[in-house]
Amino acid sequence: MKKTIVGIGEALWDCLPEGRKLGGAPANFAYHVGQFGWQSAVVSAVGNDALGDEILQIFDKVGLPHHIARVDKPTGTVQVTLSAEGIPSYEICEDVAWDNIPWTSDLAALAVRTKAVCYGSLAQRSSVSRATIRQFIAAMGDDTERICDINLRQHFYSLEIIEESLRCATMLKLNDEEIAVVSKLLGLFDGSMEEQCRQILMRYPKLRIVILTCGAIGSYVFTADETSYIPTPKVEVADTVGAGDSFTATFVAQTLAGKSIHEAHAKAVAVSAYVCTQNGAMPSIPAELSENFTR
Repeated sequence: MKKTIVGIGEALWDCLPEGRKLGGAPANFAYHVGQFGWQSAVVSAVGNDALGDEILQIFDKVGLPHHIARVDKPTGTVQVTLSAEGIPSYEICEDVAWDNIPWTSDLAALAVRTKAVCYGSLAQRSSVSRATIRQFIAAMGDDTERICDINLRQHFYSLEIIEESLRCATMLKLNDEEIAVVSKLLGLFDGSMEEQCRQILMRYPKLRIVILTCGAIGSYVFTADETSYIPTPKVEVADTVGAGDSFTATFVAQTLAGKSIHEAHAKAVAVSAYVCTQNGAMPSIPAELSENFTR
């Protein structure tokens, strides 16, 4: 029986103004899914170095199951600079461990047990990790959820990567800046962001849900016959690192538990707003938010 929810891709250190924090969207996603009562795991690679050792120690400490290869490349780091509004910008080192995630028999066995996987465009910038992610998705089979979190960073994306990712996906998550880039790359008709999201939904047959987040304004969830919009709550922002990943994790956890689109959306908004009030990407969710997430 498929039970595990997986985040696959980059595992790295976010070098924030206040110090190093464990980061990477797949780990953030898997960590938050685990807080909501699901069995989760992160798949990535780290180097044979002290930074890699520390990542594995932290995963073990927080109880996050992991399938992390040790490879002959340095563990990834990202220099994160925050604006006055707490919005992050990223300088991402290249040719690092998570660019070289190997396909193994262990991953093949995990894929067969996987109920949902979240993957992004960033981790597919290298041919090695891109091939592994695609093999993992193929091994899962069609009776699964495949969540594509576009997460455009710097120049690490292409039309080919985006199109292939969307062909596999049952769910797409992107933000208001990313929809402009994706729409241009895909040659979508001019129109509102809502119209562009619906064009994407219609273009890719496996795609059932498109999530569009618009920062402090609000967020949308689109299906073939439904639109959910919720304004973003006003909170005191510490930083927004990882907020989108917590949104995705919550929404996936809720929909897999049988909640309606709007119910799942509302929970995702509440959790991501809380994460914005905390430093770093992986804070513990307080009981008043997490107690209703169990299946």
